[in-house]
Amino acid sequence: MLKQFLSKIPRRTPRLDSGELIQPASGSPDGGQKSGGGGNSSSARSGGLRRASSVVFPASVIAGIEPLMPFKDVPASEKMNLLVSKLSLCCVTFDFSDPAKNTMEKDVKRQILIEISDFVASGSVRFAEPAVLAMCKMCAINLFRVFPPSYRSNSTGSGSENDHDDPKFDPAWSHLQVVYDILLKFVNSSCLDIKVAKKYIDHAFILRLLDLFDSEDPRERECLKTLLHRIYGKFMVHRPFIRKSISSIFYRFVIETEKHNGIAELLEIFGSVISGFALPLKEEHKIFFSRVVIPLHKPKSLGTYFQQLSYCIMQFIEKEPKLASVVIKGLLKYWPITNSQKEVMFLGEIEEILEMINTVENAVEFEKVMVPLFLRISCCINSFHFQVAERALFLWNNEQIVCLIAHNRRVIMPIVFQALEKNARGHWNPAVLNLTLSVKRMFLEMDEELFLSCLAQSQEEEERLRQVVEKRNEAWQRLETAASLQPVGRNIAMLVTPLATSIAC
Repeated sequence: MLKQFLSKIPRRTPRLDSGELIQPASGSPDGGQKSGGGGNSSSARSGGLRRASSVVFPASVIAGIEPLMPFKDVPASEKMNLLVSKLSLCCVTFDFSDPAKNTMEKDVKRQILIEISDFVASGSVRFAEPAVLAMCKMCAINLFRVFPPSYRSNSTGSGSENDHDDPKFDPAWSHLQVVYDILLKFVNSSCLDIKVAKKYIDHAFILRLLDLFDSEDPRERECLKTLLHRIYGKFMVHRPFIRKSISSIFYRFVIETEKHNGIAELLEIFGSVISGFALPLKEEHKIFFSRVVIPLHKPKSLGTYFQQLSYCIMQFIEKEPKLASVVIKGLLKYWPITNSQKEVMFLGEIEEILEMINTVENAVEFEKVMVPLFLRISCCINSFHFQVAERALFLWNNEQIVCLIAHNRRVIMPIVFQALEKNARGHWNPAVLNLTLSVKRMFLEMDEELFLSCLAQSQEEEERLRQVVEKRNEAWQRLETAASLQPVGRNIAMLVTPLATSIAC
C-alpha cells in the first residue's frame, strides 16, 4: 500500500552508484553536468509526474508540479494544475479496519485533503473542466462503497430486537468527513460552472450518493442530507430525477425490505422541497403524496422517522387543505391494531391534521371522514392500553377540535357515547376514568337534550344486549340438559362437564 501511495508522488531523478545522475535527454543545456546537491532536471521531474499520475488521470491533464507543494508556493496560473495533482494523489484508498496499518500514509493523505478543502473554500480560481473531473473522481473513489452485511442486518428500526443498539461509526470517518466537506464546498462554490459540473455530477453520481444514505453512521447521513439538498438547489436539471430516485427508495422500503437507515434524512430533505412547490400542486406531487408518503405509515420502524414524515404531511396539507381527508383515510387504512405505540403516534398526527382544517372552507373535508374517524377513536377510547385511551381522550382538550365536534355533535356524540359509557362503568386506569367523566360532562354542557337522548339509547342498547345474552345462556342450558339425558353409545358424542375433567391434586 505504501508503494502504491508513493507511486503517485513524482520522485527525483534516480542516481547511479557512482553518485552521478542519469543523463537527461540530448540537447539539454545541463546534459553534461553532475549534481552536487541532488538537483532535478525540470523535464525529468515533469515526465516522472506524468508517468506517476497517468494511473488515474490522462497524462495531458496534469502539469509537472510536485503535489505535496503548498498552494501558496505556486503562481495563480499553476494552482489549478496543482489541485489536479493533489486530487490524483488522494485517489489512493486505505484499509481503516486496522488503525496501525499505513499510519504515515493516512496522515499525509488527510493533510492533503485539508489543503484541498481550504483551497476550494477560498474561491480564488475558477474551476476548469479537468479539475471538475478530478474532483468528482476523487470523491467517487473515496466515498462510494458497498456496505458490509453487518450494516444492513440490524437496520429494522423501531420494534426490532436491536432497537436500542448504539449506532455503528465508520472507522474511516476521519478521511470521509474531509472528503464530504470538500464536495460540499465544491458544490457551493461560486467558482463552479454548473454547465460543466453537470457532466460529471450526473444521474449515476447522484444514485451512488443516494445509496450511501443506508449508512449506519449518523454523521455520514447528516453530511449526505446537507450535500444532496445543495445539489437539488443548485442543479435544477436534476430535480425531477432526484425526486423520482428518492421515491424509488421509499417504494422499496415500504413494499419489499422495511429496512433502511436513511428514511428520516430523505424525508427531511423532502420537507424542505415541498415548501417550494408551486400552487396549485402538480399531479406528479399529488401522486407522490398518496402513493409514497401516506404508505410510509405502514412499516414497523415508523418511530425512527415519524417526526419527519409528519412534517412532510403538514407541508402538503398547508399547500392544499383538501388533502387532509386523503391523509385521514390513509391513516385509517394503515391503523395499527396490535402496536400501541404506533396508535399513540397516529392519534397525535390526527390531532395536528384536525387543527389545520378547523375552518369553514375546510369543513367539507372533515365531514367526509368524521364517521369512520370517530368510530376508530371510539375503539381507542375503550383500549385496555391506558396510553392509547388517554391519548384519544386528550383530543377533547384541544379547543379547535372541540369546535369541530360541537359543530357536528349530532353525528359524533352518538358514535362515541357508548364507548364513554363503557369506560365510565369501570376502566381499570383512574386517569382514563377521570378523563372519560370529563368528556361526558363536556357533552352534557354542549347539548343536554342530545346527551339525554344518547343516554336513553345507550341504556336501551344495554338492555337489548342483556336479553340477547340471557337467551343465549338459556339455549345452551337446554342443549346441555338434553345432552345429559341421552344414553352413552359407541358413536354418540358425550357432554364432558368441568367436574369430569378436573384432576385432584
